Amino acid sequence: MQIITSSRAQGLARKARKNLLRTRRRVSRGLYNLKRRRRQADDGISPERLVWIFGSARTGSTWLGAMMADLEDHAWWHEPMVGYLFGHLYYERARARRRDENFILGGDKSLWLGPVRRFVLDSASARFPERIDGGYLVIKEPHGTLGAPLLAEALPESRMIVLVRDPRDVISSKMDAAREGSWAEEAQKSRGQEKKNTSADRKPDAFVKSQARRYAQLIELAQQAYDAHPGRKVLIRYEDLRAEPLETMRHIYEKLEIPAEERELARVVEKHAWENIPDRKKGAGKFYRKGSPGGWAEDLTPEQVETVEGITAPLLSRYYAEDRPSSPGG
Repeated sequence: MQIITSSRAQGLARKARKNLLRTRRRVSRGLYNLKRRRRQADDGISPERLVWIFGSARTGSTWLGAMMADLEDHAWWHEPMVGYLFGHLYYERARARRRDENFILGGDKSLWLGPVRRFVLDSASARFPERIDGGYLVIKEPHGTLGAPLLAEALPESRMIVLVRDPRDVISSKMDAAREGSWAEEAQKSRGQEKKNTSADRKPDAFVKSQARRYAQLIELAQQAYDAHPGRKVLIRYEDLRAEPLETMRHIYEKLEIPAEERELARVVEKHAWENIPDRKKGAGKFYRKGSPGGWAEDLTPEQVETVEGITAPLLSRYYAEDRPSSPGG
């Protein structure tokens, strides 16, 4: 006959209490989620009205977002960084705690995807109440692309644009923005932030390597979100948008199944054309720098080009293998 010791009995009792508590939590969560699903669908912005722009900084997302926001019944949410809020925690800061139910994004996804969804919709509704009854909210999220897979899963009805650009041009543009005296430095000073000299000035090769890795990470996450997203979506390249902006805008709206009149698309394309930007706002060290694909050949050293191409080889192969050479004249 097996003898149950006092300590073992206490252990069994603790285990039974924990199992009972877990069961109660599961039942309570199920009832709570059922009530939330029954909530009126018209008390905030519908997720179908959200249009994400994922990718990276310096890919032309400001240009694309500005054109879209200028269309009738469109509003523009400029870099809310909600994707970074969740993505940084989930993929970087606390990735080892994904199975921990005490972590806010841990445990079964049914525990926290609903709250993420409501957070985004409630925040959007509070900031853009005019879009509750109609129209579309364009959300430019280059830095928030870090959480693109989470946002897409939480809001499968939303629409999605993934915008990619030749990584060599992206890194070249980022280097220019990170140097002393650039538009980015002036923008930080205007917000009361003192910008220290970055590695773009002191260690440019190290800067190129780190930024190439970051770009590769963000585009891989954007592609992951795109592949899994069941809603309306489109993937475009900056180079195509630059070469044929009206046709590309038309393609975007057709794929997203958003009605748009041809003359309205033509109007915003003309209004935001590179040629209509004042010369004083364009050039080295300014937000609008070159606007022409392939400028990296003049800005990056051969060693830096080799670094970027090595790190981003899968992206170059996926998006540019057919019509872009790996080096000037190649």
